[in-house]
Amino acid sequence: MDISLKGKYALICGSTQGIGLATAKVLAGLGANCILMARNEEALKAALQQLACDQGQQHGYQVADFSEKQQIETAIRKITATNNISILINNTGGPKSGPVTAALPHDFESAFQQHLIGNQILSTAVLPGMKALGYGRIINIISTSVKTPLPNLGVSNTIRAAVASWAKTLSNEVGKFNITVNNVLPGLTETARLTSLIEQTAKIQQSEIPDLEKNMISTIPMGRFGKAEEIANLVAFLASPAASYITGTSIRVDGGRTPSI
Repeated sequence: MDISLKGKYALICGSTQGIGLATAKVLAGLGANCILMARNEEALKAALQQLACDQGQQHGYQVADFSEKQQIETAIRKITATNNISILINNTGGPKSGPVTAALPHDFESAFQQHLIGNQILSTAVLPGMKALGYGRIINIISTSVKTPLPNLGVSNTIRAAVASWAKTLSNEVGKFNITVNNVLPGLTETARLTSLIEQTAKIQQSEIPDLEKNMISTIPMGRFGKAEEIANLVAFLASPAASYITGTSIRVDGGRTPSI
């Protein structure tokens, strides 16, 4: 099975921590030249130092805030001017938690820009290079809320579903160019995002964090939270030549927590 990414250029968004950084590490370990994108330059520099270079990989980064359309456009122009991207990992922090009835129009607009519009800008920018290479992988890190809306994540549930529909549409349009588009749906994963959600929920419910964590874990058949590396391993497979006939899918990595088939 060919899972080598040697010689390929991968753009990984939100790659200074959590699932994004774990993904960059795994892709680099398979030989990919990784270009990291996030808003904090110092964190990007620190992340670069954690990537494997034993196969002659050359890594780099671009600074961009995913809530700022102009910054995304400027960053991706610089990247595509010098490299044909084979692998694009669309990944950014989730919208703030809260019930949908409490959300303001701006909350939806902001999340739509950060997730769907950002993905569209990046994907359309890298597609010409993928077509020229005859190889492309666009992978979106979304959420299991695509399958089952999650409590207290009204804006996130709405926008994540929109991204999944966008991705399926895109996959149908670019499949003939040997470009695949897939979604990875993490469940409860040990990241800063999960820690923040637990803290917010504990405050709202006036409960103790250890008790809340215990209750959350009890909903997972495997009896534990996931690790960022476990999400990254699936991303790496989908990015590889071995996943050449997998496209238009949304794959859960959640320890069996999502109740739907």
